[in-house]
Amino acid sequence: MSNDVYKIPLTEIIEEFDLEKIYETPDIESVMVERSDVNRPGLQMAGFFDYFDCGRLQIMGKVEFTFLEQCVTDERRAKIERLFAQRIPALIITRGLQIFPEMMELAEKYNVPLLRTESATSGFMSALIAYLNVQLAPRRTRHGVLVEVYGEGILILGESGVGKSETAIELVKRGHRLVADDAVEIKRVSDNTLVGSSPEIIRHFVELRGIGIIDVKEIFGMGAVKDTESIDMIIHLEPWEDGKQYDRLGMVDEYTNIMGINVPSLTIPVKLGRNLAVIVEVAAMNNRQKRMGYNAAVELNNRLMTQMEEQLNI
Repeated sequence: MSNDVYKIPLTEIIEEFDLEKIYETPDIESVMVERSDVNRPGLQMAGFFDYFDCGRLQIMGKVEFTFLEQCVTDERRAKIERLFAQRIPALIITRGLQIFPEMMELAEKYNVPLLRTESATSGFMSALIAYLNVQLAPRRTRHGVLVEVYGEGILILGESGVGKSETAIELVKRGHRLVADDAVEIKRVSDNTLVGSSPEIIRHFVELRGIGIIDVKEIFGMGAVKDTESIDMIIHLEPWEDGKQYDRLGMVDEYTNIMGINVPSLTIPVKLGRNLAVIVEVAAMNNRQKRMGYNAAVELNNRLMTQMEEQLNI
C-alpha cells in the first residue's frame, strides 16, 4: 500500500456541509485536513491531553457546552485556550449553539477557524467521518474499465486492445452504467471496501478504436453513467490461447489483491464469437449469488456426490 498522505482543504468541508463561518481566519484557504478521524474534546476540557491528536477536526456539542457553562469565566477561558493552543485545524460547534465570547476571542488569538452547524452532533460526526474516509483514502490508479452491472461494481482489466472499452459500450447499451474508462482511480475507503471513479478530465468519455472518443453521457443519457462505484469483482480479459486450461467449473475461488483487499476475480479468455457483455452480466449475477450464500458449482458438486453415494448403496 502507498504511504502517500492525502489532504483536503478545510474550505471544501465547509462547502460540503454548508458550515457557518463564525470566525474565518485570514489563511483559511490554506488550511488542510489530513485526518479522517474527528474528536470531541470532552477529556481535553477536563485537562487530559495525553495522546491528543491536534491534527483532527474538533467538534463540540451539547455535552461539552453544558460542562463549560458550569465553569466560571476564567476557568472556562483557560480550558478553551489550552485546546486552541494545540493549533487544531478547526473547531466545529453543532446544534447551532451560541458561542462563548472568550471562545471567539481565543479563536482570533490562536488563528483557529470557528465553524457552526445546525445538525445534531452524532449525525454530523458520522456524515463527516464517512466523507473524510472517502476524500482522504489511500488510492491507486489502474488501467482498465469500471462498470456497474446489476448493482455490482465490475473492474475489467486486460492488455490494451483486448476489448475492454467495447465490452463497456455493449454493457451500457444493455442498460448498465459506465463509471470509468482507460484510467480507474481506486480508493481504499475501509478495511474491506474499494471504491472506483474516473479522473475528472476524462469522466464519461470512452475511446473506441476506429471511431475515436465518444461521450457516453451525451449519447446514451444521464442514466448510462455513474461517478463512483464500489469494486465488487474483477474480470481479467486475455486473448484465447489454444491448449491452455481454463476453469470450467468455478470450484476454486480466485482473488486479486488491491491495496491489501482481496477482491473476487475471474479470468475470461477472449475469442471471436464470444459475447463478452453477456459473460460479464452472468459473472456479475453469479458473484451476487455467491455473496448471498448460493454457489452453483458447489450445488452441482453436492448433487453429483449424493448421486454417487446412492449408487454405491444400491
